[in-house]
Amino acid sequence: MKSQNLVKLLGVLAAGLSAIAMCAPLAQAATPAKGYEGFAGCPSPVENPAVTACLRSVVRSGHFQMGSKNVPITNPIVLSGGTDENLKGFSFNSKGGLTPVKQTVPGGVIGLTGLDWLVNFLNIEQLKLYAVTELAGTPDFSGEALSLPIKVHLINPVLGNGCYVGSSSNPIKLNLTPGTTSPPPPNSPISGAPPKKVETDPTLSIFRTFETTLVDNAFAAPGASGCVLTLLGFIPINLNGLVNIESSLPSPAGTNETVQVADLELAPREAVYP
Repeated sequence: MKSQNLVKLLGVLAAGLSAIAMCAPLAQAATPAKGYEGFAGCPSPVENPAVTACLRSVVRSGHFQMGSKNVPITNPIVLSGGTDENLKGFSFNSKGGLTPVKQTVPGGVIGLTGLDWLVNFLNIEQLKLYAVTELAGTPDFSGEALSLPIKVHLINPVLGNGCYVGSSSNPIKLNLTPGTTSPPPPNSPISGAPPKKVETDPTLSIFRTFETTLVDNAFAAPGASGCVLTLLGFIPINLNGLVNIESSLPSPAGTNETVQVADLELAPREAVYP
């Protein structure tokens, strides 16, 4: 595959998708057909009649760095749903969207807050910190880059239940591309890579790509919000400032980076819901 950008890749997939869709029966069922169970997050015709293509993307490795914190992606993250014929209007049902997968943050909650004394009160497991990426808007697969608005949920009992970087009103806006980025300084351009393998399933109407490297180092990250330590069960202490200081947040465009190695599956909805 010689394509150097996402729009060309998805254009090839969409063209093949349209061809096999003409031969598929009219979609009516609300349960994916045998062999298409992985597309359960794609809306059925009853749920969203505008959807014509079902997709499933799995980020298998990489890293996400914002401010001074760099989190390796060690647990697969799945984005699933459906789009219209132009790969726009992404939507999903209760089984789709972005899976809430925990990634371990190096340094734990002490590294995030600088509160060294926590080691005297918490065990090793309680000191661990996790980051969960959540959707904060609608993904768009139709451009030269995958537009992905997200927020990052920081999970540890010390932080309360609502500690986030980014929100639905102020998301982290990723523009993931297999091509070359154009970030503001001090970051320099970095390049992704097209898929190492592209195939059509010999028995099912599914296109698959493997190990596409998607990159972005031109996005900004806002400060933390909702991070609250509750002492003695009723005394709230705002930790946003500590989190921001220890993590160098907010961090402007040109100081952050993500690299994600992903697989993609694409199928006509008429095949998924025959």
